[in-house]
Amino acid sequence: MQDLEIYIRDLPAGAVSRWLGSHLDNLELEDGVTSSFVKGAGVYEGERLRISLYPGAFGKRFTSVVIEGAKLPWNTDLDCARSAWRSMDTEIRCSPGDWKEGEPVEDEKWWRLDHRGEQQVVWN
Repeated sequence: MQDLEIYIRDLPAGAVSRWLGSHLDNLELEDGVTSSFVKGAGVYEGERLRISLYPGAFGKRFTSVVIEGAKLPWNTDLDCARSAWRSMDTEIRCSPGDWKEGEPVEDEKWWRLDHRGEQQVVWN
Protein backbone atom coordinates (compact mmCIF):
# COMPACT_ATOMS: atom_id res chain seq x y z
CA MET A 1 0.00 0.00 0.00
CA GLN A 2 1.32 3.42 -1.01
CA ASP A 3 0.09 6.80 0.12
CA LEU A 4 0.24 10.43 -0.86
CA GLU A 5 -0.46 13.29 1.53
CA ILE A 6 -0.90 16.97 0.81
CA TYR A 7 -2.23 19.91 2.82
CA ILE A 8 -4.64 22.40 1.27
CA ARG A 9 -5.13 25.85 2.77
CA ASP A 10 -8.69 27.17 3.12
CA LEU A 11 -10.13 24.25 1.17
CA PRO A 12 -13.21 25.27 -0.83
CA ALA A 13 -16.19 22.93 -0.64
CA GLY A 14 -16.20 20.41 -3.48
CA ALA A 15 -12.69 21.29 -4.67
CA VAL A 16 -11.13 17.88 -3.99
CA SER A 17 -13.86 15.97 -5.82
CA ARG A 18 -13.61 18.36 -8.81
CA TRP A 19 -9.82 17.84 -8.89
CA LEU A 20 -9.81 14.06 -8.38
CA GLY A 21 -12.79 13.60 -10.70
CA SER A 22 -10.50 14.22 -13.67
CA HIS A 23 -7.96 11.63 -12.48
CA LEU A 24 -10.01 8.79 -10.98
CA ASP A 25 -12.91 6.61 -12.07
CA ASN A 26 -15.94 5.90 -9.90
CA LEU A 27 -15.11 8.71 -7.47
CA GLU A 28 -17.16 8.58 -4.27
CA LEU A 29 -16.33 11.64 -2.19
CA GLU A 30 -18.86 13.85 -0.41
CA ASP A 31 -16.71 16.93 0.19
CA GLY A 32 -19.45 19.54 -0.02
CA VAL A 33 -18.81 20.27 3.66
CA THR A 34 -15.12 20.55 4.50
CA SER A 35 -15.36 21.24 8.24
CA SER A 36 -15.47 17.59 9.29
CA PHE A 37 -13.65 14.35 8.45
CA VAL A 38 -14.53 13.00 5.00
CA LYS A 39 -13.82 9.50 3.74
CA GLY A 40 -14.18 8.40 0.14
CA ALA A 41 -12.91 6.15 -2.61
CA GLY A 42 -12.07 6.06 -6.28
CA VAL A 43 -10.52 3.78 -8.89
CA TYR A 44 -7.20 4.31 -10.67
CA GLU A 45 -6.08 1.87 -13.38
CA GLY A 46 -8.49 -0.73 -12.01
CA GLU A 47 -7.25 -0.40 -8.42
CA ARG A 48 -9.47 0.96 -5.64
CA LEU A 49 -8.08 3.93 -3.70
CA ARG A 50 -9.03 5.26 -0.27
CA ILE A 51 -9.33 9.02 0.10
CA SER A 52 -9.45 10.80 3.47
CA LEU A 53 -9.81 14.50 4.26
CA TYR A 54 -8.78 15.69 7.71
CA PRO A 55 -9.71 19.34 8.32
CA GLY A 56 -8.02 21.46 10.96
CA ALA A 57 -4.44 20.34 10.30
CA PHE A 58 -1.60 22.70 11.22
CA GLY A 59 -3.41 25.62 12.78
CA LYS A 60 -6.92 24.91 11.50
CA ARG A 61 -6.52 26.53 8.07
CA PHE A 62 -5.25 23.41 6.30
CA THR A 63 -6.98 20.19 5.35
CA SER A 64 -4.87 17.07 5.04
CA VAL A 65 -5.75 14.97 2.00
CA VAL A 66 -4.51 11.37 2.07
CA ILE A 67 -4.80 9.06 -0.93
CA GLU A 68 -3.94 5.38 -0.38
CA GLY A 69 -3.78 2.45 -2.76
CA ALA A 70 -1.70 -0.10 -4.63
CA LYS A 71 -1.38 2.24 -7.65
CA LEU A 72 -1.57 6.00 -7.43
CA PRO A 73 -1.95 8.70 -10.11
CA TRP A 74 1.22 10.49 -8.92
CA ASN A 75 4.65 9.18 -7.92
CA THR A 76 5.37 11.67 -5.13
CA ASP A 77 3.59 14.03 -2.74
CA LEU A 78 5.07 16.92 -4.72
CA ASP A 79 3.64 15.63 -8.02
CA CYS A 80 0.26 15.30 -6.30
CA ALA A 81 0.56 18.82 -4.84
CA ARG A 82 1.38 20.26 -8.26
CA SER A 83 -1.71 18.67 -9.74
CA ALA A 84 -3.89 19.98 -6.89
CA TRP A 85 -2.39 23.48 -7.23
CA ARG A 86 -3.18 23.59 -10.96
CA SER A 87 -6.77 22.60 -10.21
CA MET A 88 -7.49 24.67 -7.09
CA ASP A 89 -5.20 27.72 -7.24
CA THR A 90 -4.89 27.84 -3.44
CA GLU A 91 -1.84 27.21 -1.25
CA ILE A 92 -0.81 23.54 -1.16
CA ARG A 93 1.90 22.07 1.06
CA CYS A 94 3.55 18.68 1.23
CA SER A 95 6.50 16.91 2.76
CA PRO A 96 9.74 16.88 0.77
CA GLY A 97 9.60 13.09 0.97
CA ASP A 98 12.54 12.27 3.22
CA TRP A 99 10.78 12.46 6.61
CA LYS A 100 10.07 9.20 8.45
CA GLU A 101 7.53 8.61 11.22
CA GLY A 102 9.15 9.25 14.61
CA GLU A 103 11.82 11.68 13.36
CA PRO A 104 11.89 15.22 14.81
CA VAL A 105 10.24 17.88 12.67
CA GLU A 106 11.47 21.12 14.27
CA ASP A 107 13.35 22.49 11.26
CA GLU A 108 11.81 20.31 8.61
CA LYS A 109 11.25 22.00 5.30
CA TRP A 110 7.96 21.56 3.46
CA TRP A 111 7.13 22.30 -0.14
CA ARG A 112 4.79 25.27 -0.45
CA LEU A 113 3.05 25.83 -3.79
CA ASP A 114 1.16 29.07 -4.22
CA HIS A 115 1.01 32.19 -6.43
CA ARG A 116 4.70 32.86 -5.55
CA GLY A 117 5.78 29.52 -7.04
CA GLU A 118 7.28 26.40 -5.43
CA GLN A 119 9.49 26.92 -2.40
CA GLN A 120 10.80 24.87 0.49
CA VAL A 121 9.80 26.55 3.75
CA VAL A 122 9.60 25.86 7.47
CA TRP A 123 5.89 25.31 8.16
CA ASN A 124 5.39 28.19 10.60
